[in-house]
Amino acid sequence: MQKFIGTGVALVTPFNEDKSIDFDGLERLVNYQIDNGVNYLVVLGTTGEPATLSKEEKEAVKSKIIEVNNGRLPLVIGIGGNNTAAVVEEIKNTDLSNFDGILSVSPYYNKPTQEGIYQHFKAVSEATDKPIILYNVPGRTSSNMSPEVVVRLANEFENVVAVKEAKGDMVQAMRIIQHAPKDFLVISGDDMIALPMTLAGGSGVISVIGEGLPKEFSDMIQLGLEGKTQEAYELHYKVMDSIDLIFAEGNPAGIKSLLNKKGICLDEVRLPLVKASEELQTQISDFVDSL
Repeated sequence: MQKFIGTGVALVTPFNEDKSIDFDGLERLVNYQIDNGVNYLVVLGTTGEPATLSKEEKEAVKSKIIEVNNGRLPLVIGIGGNNTAAVVEEIKNTDLSNFDGILSVSPYYNKPTQEGIYQHFKAVSEATDKPIILYNVPGRTSSNMSPEVVVRLANEFENVVAVKEAKGDMVQAMRIIQHAPKDFLVISGDDMIALPMTLAGGSGVISVIGEGLPKEFSDMIQLGLEGKTQEAYELHYKVMDSIDLIFAEGNPAGIKSLLNKKGICLDEVRLPLVKASEELQTQISDFVDSL
């Protein structure tokens, strides 16, 4: 699973002022990642606002990204939810031929037990032969997938190849690294601790700030993978403040403000999300200018 090592980015879905999808902006966004050293792209993850896209819009976004990418980088598709049967059906009915893996979030809202989480991903794994990246993000799901369940899944299912670990807990990440099979990838889902997780034996990051600062962030992760700690931390501290800024009023409002500043796409989001405040937009703009 070498293709999931390094920096992956969770792509936003650009919108026009009327909230329709901005396909020109999406093309600029994809090329910006490829031109600046990102290793793979995540399509229709949380950052892409799939909860507010129609089925037809999701298909259009996927088609545009596949077209623009043109096989240049590996693609990961986000397919997850809190209805196991519906997730399994979506996987079985989705054309996955252009995708190298599936990112599947731990069930949210229902708050299943650890055994429930295990059984959910058992069903997901058995629905496809595509590589699966588990996604643990308790801040959104209201339940934590324990290291024991992650390791159990990694040992029992060949196509469970990685976890995007976004609890923000270095101890939890290290326990997974310690006990999981050696070829299992522990990918940071938290930009602020992506470098320390990589240096501790992780495999990189699926990043949000990385799509706004792809060269700086992918260079930092690559230096971390090479064990070049001092150079990597120099870049970390250079971009660190931007991570706080883009998440200050939620995701993806912050990263879209940064992308707007860079002229890649507008900062439009769909309700119930709203654009970053003028104060935050100014702070983000000032950071980009100083960088």
